[in-house]
Amino acid sequence: MLSVKELKDGDGIYFKRVFDQYHQKLYFFILNKTKSEYIAEEVVQMAFAKLWQSRQTLQEEYAISTQLFRIATTILIDFLRKYNNKDAVTARLDGLDIDAGIDSTTEKMSGAELQKRIWEAVKELPPVRKQVFEMSREQGMSYREIAETLSVSSKTVETHIYKALKQIKKYIV
Repeated sequence: MLSVKELKDGDGIYFKRVFDQYHQKLYFFILNKTKSEYIAEEVVQMAFAKLWQSRQTLQEEYAISTQLFRIATTILIDFLRKYNNKDAVTARLDGLDIDAGIDSTTEKMSGAELQKRIWEAVKELPPVRKQVFEMSREQGMSYREIAETLSVSSKTVETHIYKALKQIKKYIV
């Protein structure tokens, strides 16, 4: 049986033994709950990182597995809350009047003129914002796909899209 004391002592080799013994079990536990390989991988990685970071506060009267699964469950709950909140924010951003403002402007301009102005506005965006906007609108990528590709949070992607739409609206109105 693996000992909490050895883990508390900061033994890296011992931590690897804990990782090897529980990684797959924890992964399938989270996968069973979420049905998402992505979430399972993220939560498991975060749980082991948290286990190592908080090893000094582990309680010796509880098994490592109990504490690890408790950590993972807490992380999963937090992760799902953030994920659901981001979806709500994304829906709100997508429904803002910025899009309606662009749509009403399109009625006033010819298609070619509007395309030219939008292209000019996109050209003026800061490089990262421009890249995010093009990935979303031209390549049809979701915020989550963009976030994974660029190694940023979905919230960062949402912010870039929001600011890009706002800047484009100002440019073409």
